[in-house]
Amino acid sequence: MRVLPSDRVVATAPEGAPVPDSKVELPPAIRRTEVMAFALVGLLVITVVAVLYVAKAFFLPITMAFIVGTMLSPAASFLERHRIPRPLGAVLIVAAVGAGAVFMVGLISSPVMEWRSKLPELGAMLKEKLHVFDRPLALWHELQSMVGGSDMLTSFQIPKFEWVQPTLEFLSPTFAEFLLFVVTLILFIASWRDLRRTLVMTFRDRAARIRMLRIINEIEEHLGKYLLTVTTINVGVGIVTGTICVITGMPNPAGLGALAATLNFIPIIGPVATFTVLAIIGVIVFPTIVGGLITAACFTGLSFMEGYFITPTIIGRRLALNALAVFLSLAFWTWLWGPIGAFLSSPLLIVALIVKEHLMPVNSPQLPEE
Repeated sequence: MRVLPSDRVVATAPEGAPVPDSKVELPPAIRRTEVMAFALVGLLVITVVAVLYVAKAFFLPITMAFIVGTMLSPAASFLERHRIPRPLGAVLIVAAVGAGAVFMVGLISSPVMEWRSKLPELGAMLKEKLHVFDRPLALWHELQSMVGGSDMLTSFQIPKFEWVQPTLEFLSPTFAEFLLFVVTLILFIASWRDLRRTLVMTFRDRAARIRMLRIINEIEEHLGKYLLTVTTINVGVGIVTGTICVITGMPNPAGLGALAATLNFIPIIGPVATFTVLAIIGVIVFPTIVGGLITAACFTGLSFMEGYFITPTIIGRRLALNALAVFLSLAFWTWLWGPIGAFLSSPLLIVALIVKEHLMPVNSPQLPEE
């Protein structure tokens, strides 16, 4: 009797019985070649970071000149369209920026030098004002002794001011680094057009050339807009801060406004440093601690409005940066290159995001939405 295919009996395992192991070998989740690639990329990143850290005296002025030069290139192109040769325009732009920087430094340095000569007297005044916290500290010590905890605040002392001179030396670059930055900046702006053409013609493929040209143009456009926008906002912050200092009776309002405008170029750290300076000066100058903190409190409100409403509205969604990315970039570049690295953290993050958008476009394979 012939058995039709439809009459075949399929043997099934009883319910609850274990499924037999398959003889087909599944491929490994991570291949050895992928592990080697990850390891090589990790070693490359570590090597690059180590080189940038060790050779800071060379790479920091060069990177600073490239970033600032890219920001100022639209101004050189504007002068060139008005029949001013690009090399001459580069010199004029660098001279104008240098004059503005010297003006700001002059406004800040005058009160700094005046207060620096009075540091012992000011320290004694600050210590006398902070005696109001002696009773809360004594209660804290008593509570710690009762619970048997470690006494972390055995003695409350005003921090000494020996850090002022090393900090100023750390912030000021050497003459060789400054000269390298200025010369590189002028030459970069003057030869930016030829340099851009060289970078584009490095690739043989036409599609790669077009992509490289788009990346360069977008970086130049966005960094130029970022510098103009941030500078305008920070000047406004400085003017408003100086006005607040005048209204509240703070000394040297012009210098404090210039300090606020300059420090505001450094995200997160700059406003915190300005608040600290205003709070210390206010506590020293005014008879009460509450009165001395009024200026710092007003600046906190101004900084909050600027950081969460004004700047995002003016910059727009295109240049809006993720807060976590800004913080991590700030922490990394500050650790690597100090205050100048903190200033460069946001522009370098913008460059990285633009390159990522072109190399990994939105229409590339993405993770599924949750």
